[in-house]
Amino acid sequence: MPIAVKLDDMLHDRRMTLTELADRVGLTLANLSILKTGKARAIRFSTLDAICEALACQPGDILRFEPKQAQRERPAAASRRTAAR
Repeated sequence: MPIAVKLDDMLHDRRMTLTELADRVGLTLANLSILKTGKARAIRFSTLDAICEALACQPGDILRFEPKQAQRERPAAASRRTAAR
């Protein structure tokens, strides 16, 4: 996925643990861990809003677009769609 999650970096900069963030945001540690490791496929704006408020940051501080990875994934995704037909 061409979107990378930099939550770990923000937590380190803020000297905050994932458990502390989970408590402040009201999410489970498991869900935040999925987001932190980049395994999440989506994030609700309300969740992003709560994380940004707790970390005093902007969404761009947490999320990054990686176009080189997107280019590598496109051919694979296209071939999967073609194979499914």
